[in-house]
Amino acid sequence: QVQPVESGGGLVQAGDSLRLSCAASGRTFSNYAMAWFRQAPGKEREFVAGISRSGDSTDYADSAKGRFTISRDNAKNTMYLQMNSLKPEDTAVYYCAAARTYYGSSSYQYGYWGQGTQVTVSS
Repeated sequence: QVQPVESGGGLVQAGDSLRLSCAASGRTFSNYAMAWFRQAPGKEREFVAGISRSGDSTDYADSAKGRFTISRDNAKNTMYLQMNSLKPEDTAVYYCAAARTYYGSSSYQYGYWGQGTQVTVSS
């Protein structure tokens, strides 16, 4: 079992960068594929990026490609999302999720979720 906890959100200006972290408790972090999702007010939760258990394989939503980078450090039980060239439309609560198998953008398949961290990008 793993319990994710996000951090690193905040208020930034358009064009700035932020790095989100997702620390997961438990000794079996490397057994879980991980992903980032986000939810803006009045919108459904959407997939941002995902990473395999080893970190060798990554996947991005079109909106994140070229600007965001997902990574993980299994020795530190932590996953990251480096976000560059932020836009106002990136404003959302960002959640990290974990599952034994990588399910891509299928949020309902992920059994473990963090509480979320707010990212606000001003224009």
